[in-house]
Amino acid sequence: MKSLEELQAIRDKQKDAVRARNDAGIPTVNVHMGTCGIANGAREVYHAIMDEIQERGLKDIYVTQTGCPGICYEEPLVTLTVPGQTPYIYKRVSPENAKDIVARHIVNKQPIAEWLLNLES
Repeated sequence: MKSLEELQAIRDKQKDAVRARNDAGIPTVNVHMGTCGIANGAREVYHAIMDEIQERGLKDIYVTQTGCPGICYEEPLVTLTVPGQTPYIYKRVSPENAKDIVARHIVNKQPIAEWLLNLES
């Protein structure tokens, strides 16, 4: 990189890539990995999700990480966003539960109600 213009061109290209990924209409799995989430096993949950997706040969699923959403006592949290639907937030996710979320919710399109965070209570 030799100039500010080159850096801005790289930034613009990456913005377009992220925008395209977000608008692609594919499910997004977001593992919340603030320090509280990591301390409660979020890193293992993330790896379990990635392993399950790979083992099943699933394509067109975007997996990402983010910080703590402020509900530390329910960590590890996983948010699953399916285009056209309200996001689902799974609480106290273990690596075993993470694999079930991939199998039951993403593959079979059956949310697991008893594991969902209820923000109304």
